[in-house]
Amino acid sequence: MIAGTFSVEELIDDGVLAPPMDGNHGSIHPKTVDYVQSGIPFIMASDLVDGRVDTQNCAFLSDEQANSLRKGFSKTGDVLLSHKATIGRTAIVGPLETDFIMLTPQITYYRVLDEDRLDRRYLYYYFNSRPFQELLGQWAGAGSTRAYLGITGQRKLPIVIPEPAVQKDIVRRLGALDDKIELNRRMNETLEEMARALFRDWFVDFGPTRRQMECATDPAAIMGQAFPPEKAATLAPLFPAKLGGDGLPEGWQKQPVGELAEIVGGGTPNTKTEEFWEGGAHLWATPRDLSKLSGVFIGNTERKLTDAGLAKISSGLSPTGSVLMSSRAPIGYLAIASQPVAVNQGFIVMRPTDQFPTHFAKLWCEANMETIEANANGSTFQEISKKNFKPILATVPSAEVMAAFADVASLLFDKVQANEKENQILVEMRDLLLPKLMSGEIRLSDGSDSV
Repeated sequence: MIAGTFSVEELIDDGVLAPPMDGNHGSIHPKTVDYVQSGIPFIMASDLVDGRVDTQNCAFLSDEQANSLRKGFSKTGDVLLSHKATIGRTAIVGPLETDFIMLTPQITYYRVLDEDRLDRRYLYYYFNSRPFQELLGQWAGAGSTRAYLGITGQRKLPIVIPEPAVQKDIVRRLGALDDKIELNRRMNETLEEMARALFRDWFVDFGPTRRQMECATDPAAIMGQAFPPEKAATLAPLFPAKLGGDGLPEGWQKQPVGELAEIVGGGTPNTKTEEFWEGGAHLWATPRDLSKLSGVFIGNTERKLTDAGLAKISSGLSPTGSVLMSSRAPIGYLAIASQPVAVNQGFIVMRPTDQFPTHFAKLWCEANMETIEANANGSTFQEISKKNFKPILATVPSAEVMAAFADVASLLFDKVQANEKENQILVEMRDLLLPKLMSGEIRLSDGSDSV
């Protein structure tokens, strides 16, 4: 076998692929109560993000629980494919801190045994190609509530395998784009962590005030440790010199979040009324839109509303800079609107004010998520209502400190947004190139593309 179209079954018989396996653990499938704080990553379809496996924010199993399971042991280099409910998500398992990861029944791993004939990175790109995704969706019944293609069905899937040199060219071209996407993603992780650290220091630990109290003789010198050198002289004097009896910096207070920002929800116009949806241009977000986000900002949605549809939602459009938080199933997806957006009933939206600006609101939600969840209720699933959300207390600094924080945080998040926009362009380029490379419309040449 050199090049051609082969079924997964044929590639197994020819020793190119190991038999694919999913995380079907039968009667001993782990439950939520089995999850632990750290251990063996237990990977769901939602943990396959931008071609990588998120082993930091996933669920975890103990070594004992993981080793008691019969299937779903995946390791570095495996190509993952979701095949149940959420169809067609892909990733390559990167370097692991554990010997293996565990998969849910939603995910199949494909393990390449002969890299000379099939490049695993090519297989990953092939799984992402439009023809394969469309075929997978057709076979699995994508769009239905029971979309599913089991291992037996997957063994019949066709895989187009070009010559090894062509595979390597496809990987080289698309890999260069993915490398830049990954670089931007890691940079954004660092920028976001810097913003979180600043928020914690100023508004949770009250570090600037505590440092002044520790060194009353030369507060500016100590304060300089908390700010960029060029900002220290102007930022340091904004903070109170000591804590009050309530444990807050003097002059600061606690206020219900509902008094600081405009808190709204959303709704869903009749989905069978075409007048509300056909040709719509207004963004309309659902928690599903946020679950698919790979970044902070939301600037597009799966469905859009017409003017007539928007008129059916009493809260209307929330402005750019609003912070969206899913309020149920699950609680806590967060995003910042980069365009005006309407939402369905599964959200709490915080519209920014001077007292509760955009980036402060987003970071406040992250820092107070346990409190938010503790105020949720519900028999079928937990939900935080606007009524229960609005009384939650937030620390309110002076207007000068809040404005200073907004300025500093904006510098960080503006760069995050710029990186996300660049990644969107790179993804579009990659998706445009992928079918052309697969079809041979763009071919190998002596230094330039032939089309």
